[in-house]
Amino acid sequence: MSEFNLTFFPPEELAKLALPENTHILNMEARPYPDGRRVRLILEMTPFRVRPHIEILVTNAEGEEVASSSIIEPMSWKLEVTLHLRDGGGHNPYTMQARLFYPEGPEDAPQTVTFEALRTEA
Repeated sequence: MSEFNLTFFPPEELAKLALPENTHILNMEARPYPDGRRVRLILEMTPFRVRPHIEILVTNAEGEEVASSSIIEPMSWKLEVTLHLRDGGGHNPYTMQARLFYPEGPEDAPQTVTFEALRTEA
């Protein structure tokens, strides 16, 4: 687990950054692309002092894993990631789960969002 070089933050701003036990996913959104085979994940976290790890898992209506990603120590508090659905899309609804954690602990409760990947382009 690595800490930011926080010397460029003024002391009053540094105090606002969350410690690992107070770092959480604040907002998660899934935006399917018009091709129905990709989805953009938009994830916002508590501004943190120590960079977390994030595990992302997407399953289709049959419960099969169709996309996953591991994000190790992200640099920013807001992420946008494009995931490719391995089943080609159309097996709706899809469930995306994101889990924020630190290897040495603690771990935040997983966040889940459901979405439909519909092909809308020719």
